[in-house]
Amino acid sequence: MCCNELSQKRRTLPWVKIEKEYTFLGTEGLETLTDLFNNNSQLVIYHFMYGPDWEGGCKSCSFWTDNFQNLSEHLAHRDVSFLLVSSASIEKIQDFKQRMGWTTKWVSSAGNDFNFDYNVTFDKKNLEEGEVYYNYRLGNFPSEEAPGASAFIKNENGVFHTYSTYGRGLDMLNTAYHILDIAPKGRDEDDLPYTMDWLRHRDSY
Repeated sequence: MCCNELSQKRRTLPWVKIEKEYTFLGTEGLETLTDLFNNNSQLVIYHFMYGPDWEGGCKSCSFWTDNFQNLSEHLAHRDVSFLLVSSASIEKIQDFKQRMGWTTKWVSSAGNDFNFDYNVTFDKKNLEEGEVYYNYRLGNFPSEEAPGASAFIKNENGVFHTYSTYGRGLDMLNTAYHILDIAPKGRDEDDLPYTMDWLRHRDSY
């Protein structure tokens, strides 16, 4: 199946209406999920791994976010708003965002159920018991935070969740990996202890 066919099938998945009210905190104050659409009818959120008690953002999510810079204006011209959401406080988010030199909008979900409802933040008790729901299945996960991406649409009938992807499904959002895939050695990760063991924050190589 070619990429275009897969994308078409993705767009035919059922829409799920959002009944719960979510309020996020950004640099300009509180914003609802509807507010995050700005003037567009479509919204794509990257679930960035950054827990409330973490010292910094996930290095893998940072790798992805390096690829997102300067895209918002292009996406807005296709009726799409794009931003990051984390459970860390907005103060921590702003400090890390400044360190990395990013401009992509990033809001905090601290205090609401958004990350739990989209299966990217887990209860520590469930983690200890080895039963968390991630990437559409129950199993073990090594962290209380996980990466993902979710898409939404807004119309006269409300806001709807249209798609979410996790794990390796996020590879399509990473331009650097696609460049490595056409390089002679590819990603060259087979002999590493784990995938992306080579990776560092951009300012830490």
